[in-house]
This record gives sequence, structure tokens and C-alpha cells, in this order.
Amino acid sequence: MAPHEDDDEQDSEQFETASIPVERKGPVRVKLVFLSGPDAGKSHALGAGRYLLGTASGCDYVLKDRAVSRQHLSLEVKESGVLARDLGSRNGSFCEGMRFTELEVRPGAVLKLGTTELKIVPEDSRERVILPSTRTSFGSLVGASRKMREVFAVLERLGSGDADVLIQGETGTGKEGCAEGIHTASKRHKGPFIIVDLAGIAPSLIESELFGHVKGAFTGAQSDRAGAFERAEGGTVFLDEVGELPMDIQPRLLRVLERRQVKRVGANDYRTVDMRVVAATHVDLEAAVKVGKFREDLFHRLAVLRVTLPPLRERLEDITLLVDTVLTRMGRPPSALSEQTRALLAQYPWPGNVRELRNVVERVVNMGEEGLPDIASPSAPGSKDKPRVAVPVTAAAAAAAAAPELDLPFKEAKERLIEGFERDYLKSLLERCEGNVSRASREAGIDRVYLRKLLKKHGLHDPDGP
Repeated sequence: MAPHEDDDEQDSEQFETASIPVERKGPVRVKLVFLSGPDAGKSHALGAGRYLLGTASGCDYVLKDRAVSRQHLSLEVKESGVLARDLGSRNGSFCEGMRFTELEVRPGAVLKLGTTELKIVPEDSRERVILPSTRTSFGSLVGASRKMREVFAVLERLGSGDADVLIQGETGTGKEGCAEGIHTASKRHKGPFIIVDLAGIAPSLIESELFGHVKGAFTGAQSDRAGAFERAEGGTVFLDEVGELPMDIQPRLLRVLERRQVKRVGANDYRTVDMRVVAATHVDLEAAVKVGKFREDLFHRLAVLRVTLPPLRERLEDITLLVDTVLTRMGRPPSALSEQTRALLAQYPWPGNVRELRNVVERVVNMGEEGLPDIASPSAPGSKDKPRVAVPVTAAAAAAAAAPELDLPFKEAKERLIEGFERDYLKSLLERCEGNVSRASREAGIDRVYLRKLLKKHGLHDPDGP
């Protein structure tokens, strides 16, 4: 069990013996789905009213998780939404990594109690709730976060099948590694894995690259040549950046997907091919369809089975594992990066995602901390209303910040580094929000009660406090 503050223990004892009345009124409004922990796989329909979760036998939902308190959390289902209240639990209640005391829960939010993760979804939602995989890697992809384990659960299913797949995700999220992992996990793993980077091929050559050509089909065609689909016989073709495919070639790709037939440039007859297609794109294909840059029938054919890789900024808890993985693949020990450098890397939003992180780690290992970039709070894609963290990561700044702690025991030095970051971040946050704690809470993605605790901890003025 995690250590807890004295006042929290007193609250916990108070709630352990308390009796919370549960009212039931109205139809079912939401479903409670357990994603992980001893109760993973279970789901419960909740009508309007209040429900108690914990390990005590008197709770509405009795959990088997030993890290959960006897009376841990209450959920109040109302017309306006779901109100979650931590009942003085010893290990706390968390939403998207932030500890809370009371929180209005939005649809689709995931709460964590002990080792148990549970998701609240509308009762009539068509969303398929996927239980996270227990694995922390798939092919070259690694991650222990819930989002990545959900991706791995999908990939496990896709890998065992033979249907075509569309991988979506920002640049640098690992789409090629994902595609290769699907190939390796499939029954076609002994066949070839052919990569076609559509963004890197001149438009005039794409048709020949994909479908092949016969001798004399065009100037320079001095012999017959098989295209990617033929070369992948018995294996997998990976079409990287399929959103870049010219409109005039898209009908031919559709025929390949639907009939498994290709015709070489300059040929008269179609050839039957036996291969699997895995396509990837960072482009919003649905938006491209609306503006006439991508065929709607091709999109629907590609998107029958799809998986989306989350950006790194949405799974920052994976950075330690990712850094250690990069170091291992380089043949270097975890100590190759200092704790100060790791702490700085963990706060950056990584607009270039895993690829950027890998490049930075390799550069720092080979060049020392002089290889760290000046990553001073860029605005990451999709990071609107997310905390923007100013991280002075030049070698001089890192050394200056770490110098006073170098003679301290490791644990104390680490705590001081983190405290320094918290204090600087909170000061910047309050200045940016003109001292408005409610606004600061929204911008930082931190529960207001927890934010006030942090302000009190660092002796910063809370104008909304008592």
C-alpha cells in the first residue's frame, strides 16, 4: 500500500464506518466497464442514483483489488453527468493520471482505483470497449500505458487474421513498426514484407512501382518488372502514406483490394496476387474524401479494419520505458542518461513523437547533454488546452539546475528536481491565467482541489482559497 498523509488516513477511517444512502430513480444512463485489475471484463449498467465502490461487502460494487480501500469511491449518476468522489481512500482515485477528490466525469473517461481501471460510457454507446492487453510490446512498438495496451489488444486480433488493415497516426508514432508487427504476427510471417513509401516516390513512377510494367511500356522500360503487389506474393505489402496516392491511381488500388488482381503498365491481362495489404497515413482521410482528394469507396474499403496509434504526448508515462528500450537497442545501460535528463524529457510534448524521442536519446548518448535540443515549449499538434511546459534543456541550463543536488542522496536529489519543476510550472501557470485557479485548473488538466494542494505545498498564493 502506498504511504498516505495523516489527514487522509483520518478521512479514510471516517468513511470506512460511514453509511452512504443509495438512491435509485430513473432509467439506465451509463455503463461502468472494468478495463483492468481483478475485475477486468465486468460491466454494470447504472441508473440515476448514487453507487459505492470498494472492497467492503456493503458496497454496491465489491472490488477484489487489494489496493482499493474498503469504501473507496462513490459515483453519482445525474441528468447532467456523473459525479465521482474519492472517499478518503488510502491510495487515491485518479482520472487520466491526475489524482482527484471530486470530479465531474466526462463520457469516455477512465478512472483508476488501485490497480483497477474502469471506464464510464453512455448506456446506448456503440463504442466497443476493448480490454487492454497484458503485454507491453508488439513488434517494435513498446508501451505500458493503457492507451498502448488497448492498441496491442487490437493488434493481437488483427495479426491473427488475414484482412487488410489501415493504420492511422501522426508522423513518428511508429506506423511502419506497427505494420511489420502485424506481418510478423500473421500466418504470412514467412513471406516477404514489401514497403512502398508513396510520399517518397515521384508521382510518375508510383503506378510502375505498385503494379509493375512490361518491356517497352514507356521510355526506360527495358525489361519486364514485377510491382510491389506481385513481389509480396505470400506476404504483406505496406503502403506508407496512402493518403498521398494520386486520384487517377486510386481506382486501380481499389481493384487490388477487392479482387486481388493487378495489371502491369503496358500489359493486356490481369494477374491474380496472393498478399495482404497494410496501409498507413497521417492524413485525415475522411476530411480528404469531403474535399475530393480521396475516393470515398476506397476509403471505406481501406478502413474496414483500422487502428490508431496515439501521439506520445497522450502517453507520457511510457517515456521511461521508451528511453530504456532505445538504450537497450543501442547496447547501453539505463545509466547512460542522467535522472536530470530523464526528468526533462518526461515533460516535453514531443511533436515528433517516438521518432523524435529516439533521435534525441541517440544524440545525447553519442554527444553528451550537448546533444539535447532547445525544446522550449513548442505548441504540439492537437495540444490545445493542454499544459505548455517550458523546459530549458540546453546542457548549460540542465547542469545549472542540477548542480546544487549532485552531492545529495539519489532519492533526495530526484525529489528536489521534481519540486523545482512543479514550483516553476505553477508560477508560470498562475501568471498565464492571471491568478485564476479555476482557469489554471482547466488549462493544466489538473483537478482544482489537487491544484490548490500543490499551490499550498509550494507556498504560492491561491486567490480563490479561504
